[in-house]
Amino acid sequence: MTTQIVEPPRSAAAARSTTNWEKWGWIYMRASGVLLVVLIFGHLFVNMVAGEGVKQIDFAFVAGKWANPFWKVWDSLMLVLALIHGSNGMRTIVNDYVSKPGIRKTLLVAILAACVVLIVLGLLVCWTFDPCPAGAAAADLPSFCPAQ
Repeated sequence: MTTQIVEPPRSAAAARSTTNWEKWGWIYMRASGVLLVVLIFGHLFVNMVAGEGVKQIDFAFVAGKWANPFWKVWDSLMLVLALIHGSNGMRTIVNDYVSKPGIRKTLLVAILAACVVLIVLGLLVCWTFDPCPAGAAAADLPSFCPAQ
């Protein structure tokens, strides 16, 4: 009869010295999911239910909404949380189903790059949006912009 030696588990000290990224990803998914439910239903209520409903949504509605910093922060938070939440979910799927390390790393880098680019572009749109830019031709401006 042969004796099989079982390796001892990692010590508690070694486990404490490393960051458990999977645990923090799991916690982020739960926390951001709860916050996203509130943000998305608030967004849908204001845009689709309150006022005239869907009929009210046009360029002027968005311009008026984004004139208030509260809605810029609301939409920015919703954008950032949703993109990171979705990217983290995609990262989990890639880690679960892609077995080749090279392909996995390529996909993870592509997910990260797409997330960063979309967050940067979305925040630029949200925070630099100006419905009445200075120096624009009067014919190109919406009707609610003051004559320049």
